[in-house]
Amino acid sequence: METSTRQDWLSLLAHTPPPRLRRLLSPQLPPAAQVEWLRRAETGLIMLQGRAGSSGARFNLGEASVSRASCRIDGRLGHGWALGSNGEHAELIAQADALLQDPAQQAQLLAQWIAPLRAERAARRELAAREAAASKVEFFTLVRGE
Repeated sequence: METSTRQDWLSLLAHTPPPRLRRLLSPQLPPAAQVEWLRRAETGLIMLQGRAGSSGARFNLGEASVSRASCRIDGRLGHGWALGSNGEHAELIAQADALLQDPAQQAQLLAQWIAPLRAERAARRELAAREAAASKVEFFTLVRGE
């Protein structure tokens, strides 16, 4: 499996609102008895770092809460991380990650889950870009004088 593909689906799952993710994944998630939880959802803090001017020395910007979970489904490990304290979100991501690693159903799940989420995320970004462009202010300078 290509690493960038897995990073892509984990990013899409983490950026999807939990209610939408629950509706999308629920029909194909395995029964609870088939999910072996290595780490049920837990919430903690991570340190956010920044760089002055995006190239200067690193500095600690602050902390953010994050939820994480890990599970095993049919011998495949799934991990989920999500900003915030919504443990269910991290558990849904972990289960989806484990299922997406199954070569037998990966193509089908990529088409059913990841393709629509990618389109929705592109639409959200396009909307945000249009809203930002609508509020753009152009400044100009008039030269006074001679």
